[in-house]
Amino acid sequence: MTTITRNLPWFIADLGTAVIGKKCYSSLVENLNIGDVECLKYALSKGLGLGIVVGGSIMKVPQLLLILSAQSARGLSLPANVLETLSYAITTAYSYRNDFPFSTYGENLFLTIQNTLITLLIIYFPPSSRKGQDPTGKLVVASLAALASGVALYAMSTESLALLQLIPLALFSKLPQIMQNARARSTGQLSAFAVVSQIVGCLARLFTIATEVGDLIITASFVLALVLNIVLGVQMWIYWGKDGKDAYSKAPIGVVSEKEKEDWVSERQSRVDVVVTSPVPRHTASPTGRKWARKID
Repeated sequence: MTTITRNLPWFIADLGTAVIGKKCYSSLVENLNIGDVECLKYALSKGLGLGIVVGGSIMKVPQLLLILSAQSARGLSLPANVLETLSYAITTAYSYRNDFPFSTYGENLFLTIQNTLITLLIIYFPPSSRKGQDPTGKLVVASLAALASGVALYAMSTESLALLQLIPLALFSKLPQIMQNARARSTGQLSAFAVVSQIVGCLARLFTIATEVGDLIITASFVLALVLNIVLGVQMWIYWGKDGKDAYSKAPIGVVSEKEKEDWVSERQSRVDVVVTSPVPRHTASPTGRKWARKID
């Protein structure tokens, strides 16, 4: 077998060397040394890292398609998406500035782009209470703000990026969405694929960072993101199939909701109005045409 593995086509050998390095390629591929634990861990980390980057490039596509097909961003929190986008952008800039391998942070670049589009769609499809308003001005402001943020992060020093990375933006970005889901008893247009992918991605990313980078700041941010993504996953499981439109009617037995109280008061008022406005006849005719009179003895 080693005769074959040592004479693989040049493009395969170059690709393998570029991914796992000359030493590990020679050990694992050319010499078939499966007992090399360090190289096995490194190769597994590289494979997972590249898989995460590829998955991250399409992770939010189902979310985008869901919003476009429904022509609605109901259930999605604008502050949560803004903070999450900023968190991805800061991680990308911090990792790039510290010369980390692209396989350890590349998905954050693609997620930043996708989240920016989702944020613009949330602005474009406002809630029903604000329908009819022209969102063009807000879209222009949001686009300029996104561009200015990107330029600012690119120009920042490594120390400033490290300080920003220390801010638990993952916490601030997920909490508004978690609270909104809890209030509505629904996850709205939130994509299950995106949530599950983020949970799996955080688990795999923790392994790749521990193997290739060992940065405590990045590790802590992914641990926090993992916990919050699990909370979102639990909410999706609990509220599965509930659209949140009739949440007010889901009150427990024996408890009257505010909506039911309003309907009851409105119905009673309409009955009173009918009684007051209806003319009261002085004499009531019998079916036979005779008038009933009170007998006087």
